[in-house]
Amino acid sequence: MGKLQHRLSFSRAEIVLINSWMPVQQIVYHMLRYFIKSKRLTESVDNSEAGTLSNYHIKTLLLWACELKPKSWWTDDVNIVRICVELLHTLAQWLTYTNVPQYFVNACNLIDNSFYVTNIGDHLMSVGEVWLSKWFMDNYIQKCLQFDDHPRNISLLFDYANTSTKLHNAVSALVAWKQNRSRLQLLRKLSFAELQMSQSVLHHPLTSRSCGCWMTHWTDIDSCLYFFSKAVALLHVASRYLRYGLNDELIDILATVCGLQFADIRRNFYHSSSVSALNIAAKLMKVVANSSFSTMSSIEIELSKAYLYRALRCKDSDSNSIYCLINVYLAVLYYNTGQYQTTTGHCSLVTRSRDHSRCSSHVVQGKFYPRSTMTLTVC
Repeated sequence: MGKLQHRLSFSRAEIVLINSWMPVQQIVYHMLRYFIKSKRLTESVDNSEAGTLSNYHIKTLLLWACELKPKSWWTDDVNIVRICVELLHTLAQWLTYTNVPQYFVNACNLIDNSFYVTNIGDHLMSVGEVWLSKWFMDNYIQKCLQFDDHPRNISLLFDYANTSTKLHNAVSALVAWKQNRSRLQLLRKLSFAELQMSQSVLHHPLTSRSCGCWMTHWTDIDSCLYFFSKAVALLHVASRYLRYGLNDELIDILATVCGLQFADIRRNFYHSSSVSALNIAAKLMKVVANSSFSTMSSIEIELSKAYLYRALRCKDSDSNSIYCLINVYLAVLYYNTGQYQTTTGHCSLVTRSRDHSRCSSHVVQGKFYPRSTMTLTVC
């Protein structure tokens, strides 16, 4: 076949599919892998090159089960042991007929005569729910208890779990303890994160860039930290505003807190022009138009005004098309905050513009009207 050979790899597709599995499907996959490995069904008996089962066979089994079994089979009257037994019997039938179809290319057989499957199929077919329950109890749960710092009273419950009722009570007590400990660990984790967040801002003042990275980082840890990080950022801006007044950097931080992507702000920073500032203002106006009135929407309106005034300060704002559009946007914002005299003033600036023929937009679209159906005509 030559020196070079090629093979198809579906590893990325498999990761996507496994990540889409329901929790019960992921648990079954883990338990079957543990069972096959513990029963030494993944090793060659005579240590020759001939193989038996591998984790990939179990993965293939679960992929086909998720494909063919309805959702109710997994979720109605959930019994992990029953599901495992049925899937092991399916695998046994595959081995009996020496046909394990690959999931993506089902004409491909993942097993042939080189595999040691003479007795494995019969062994898997003989597995029943009672036997598998006891096996998981002795080999899976007990081992998990050995590696977990659980209370002694829970261990005693498992030591004397000689009936299904006692086993159910022992497992319920273990689950309740794990849930309580998880809540406590989460509380400690959040408290530490909040303290670290506050100290970080105290020693390293935020910038628009660090604010975007900062909020993304804490949100990835826990969604609760998203709102806390926004609150800290707003307090940080308020503190610096009282000391130094409002500047462009604080405005950019506020825009980031309001959900504007840092890439938009970065482009505005490195390519300071009326168009870039105008684009940011337009994005903020769209956010306001699609949300109900709140304190945050008031901040977004004021930010839109700030970016529009920044656009007017740029050297290229003397273009009639830019100048007119900025003033119309300002008129819309002031109209929606009830400042009608200021609205009239900006409309007058537009009508007094010397050359209307070069204006790029004559009517402001309704998507920029947060609480009004008003139509402002530029020319």
